[in-house]
This record gives sequence, C-alpha cells and structure tokens, in this order.
Amino acid sequence: MRVVILPNAEAVAEFAAEEIASAVRHNPASVLGLATGGTPVGAYRRLIEIRKQSELSFKSVVTFNLDEYLGLAPTHPASYRCFMNENFFQHLDIPLAHTHIPLGDCDDIDAECLAYESKIREAGGIDLQLLGIGTDGHIGFNEPGSSLASRTRVKTLTSQTRRDNSRFFESLDEVPTSAITVGIKTILESRSILLLATGTGKADAIRATIEGPICSDVPASALQMHALTTIVVDEAAASELQRSDYYRQAEFERRRLRKKH
Repeated sequence: MRVVILPNAEAVAEFAAEEIASAVRHNPASVLGLATGGTPVGAYRRLIEIRKQSELSFKSVVTFNLDEYLGLAPTHPASYRCFMNENFFQHLDIPLAHTHIPLGDCDDIDAECLAYESKIREAGGIDLQLLGIGTDGHIGFNEPGSSLASRTRVKTLTSQTRRDNSRFFESLDEVPTSAITVGIKTILESRSILLLATGTGKADAIRATIEGPICSDVPASALQMHALTTIVVDEAAASELQRSDYYRQAEFERRRLRKKH
C-alpha cells in the first residue's frame, strides 16, 4: 500500500487527475472505475482542464461507477447519473454509451446487480478504480459489516451515511435508505486502486484503513490486501496516522529512485 501525504485538497485532486490522465495516455481504451461525492469532484475538474489543455481523449475509455441510490431515476437531480453527467462526462469526448452506472429505478434489482457484474467482466475488468471513503470507513456503499467477498448488490445505508449525504438533498428525509453498490471483492479485482481523502473528518477512517486490522467493521481496510493500492490524503486526513513520518520517507525514496532510473 502506497500512502501519499500532500499539503491540501487541491494537491490531492491534482495528483489523482495526473494519475488518471497517465493511465488513459498509456491505454486509451482504459476501463475506469469512478466514484461520486465531494472528494473526487476536484480530480474531475482538473481532468477536464487537462483535457482542454492537451490532446487527452476519453473517446475509447469505458467507465463504471461504484453505486447509485435505490429508487432514483437517472434524471433525478440527486442521482449519481445526473451528478456524473454534470460534473464530468458532458465535459469530455466520452460517448455516454461507454459510461455505466447502476439503474436505481430498475424493475428487477437482482437482475440489475448480476448484469452490472457481467458488464464489468465483459469489459475486461477495471484497470484503475477511483475511491472516496466515508467517515465510517465505507467504500462505495459497502457499509461497516459488509462482506469482504461481496459483489454488486443492494445495501442499506447507515444513519451516518445518510446524514453525510444529506447535503445533496433538500432534507434528510429525502435521502434514500438503500443503494446498489459494487462489492468489495469486485473492487479488489481492479488492477490498481486510487483512494482519495481530505479533511479532518476522514482522519479516523484513514488511520483505521491503513494502520488498523483488516475487518468488515472498516470496509476500506480490505485495501491492505491489494498489491497496487495508492491512498492519497491531505495533511488533515493524515493527522491521526501513527507512522506518517515513515510514509513520507517511503514516498521520498520512491521518487528519488524513479528519478535515478
């Protein structure tokens, strides 16, 4: 697990955008796993800028978002489909047919979950999975207690998650109580993983993810089992880490060796 500690949220967004842009340059037909929420938006904005300032193209890229609220139509202003269209997709040259998000208003939930997993497999799997993290350590909507062997399915949202996400709705009562989410096992099958966290509100979750035991109480801790996971945090989110000096030293050495070779 690579831990990168940066000064602020802007630096985190810049780092993430450059990582994603590099992946797309290396493989123009990359399959990207994407996340919603406040933290990834900065990276999306920076990617849009990179796209405008260079010849970076997303026309052959395929994307799969992690989750969608159960019961919300794609046209609902608080749906993740609407969020992604407005904050990212409509600013790129990516065909909308290449972008996948679970259908929150589907008629057959089980069939939708199985179909989503099948689409990921048919695309060849996720090359780079972008993640945020909840204050309780959830990734996607895999809430505490989620099976580390889980696939795409419906999860009931905790009261904490609903409170955290209520800023995107008119009131807490309007926040859905369930969501379709890609499972932890599916996330771990991604070839590489990039998790972003900013702010003191994420500090406890980051400490538990990186330095705590692997357990279902902290779903993100499963990332310790993935060989190519990079966790990028600002100083505030890193404030509870016990081995932050070592992570800084390791990153310094990594960059020094890359320059040397």
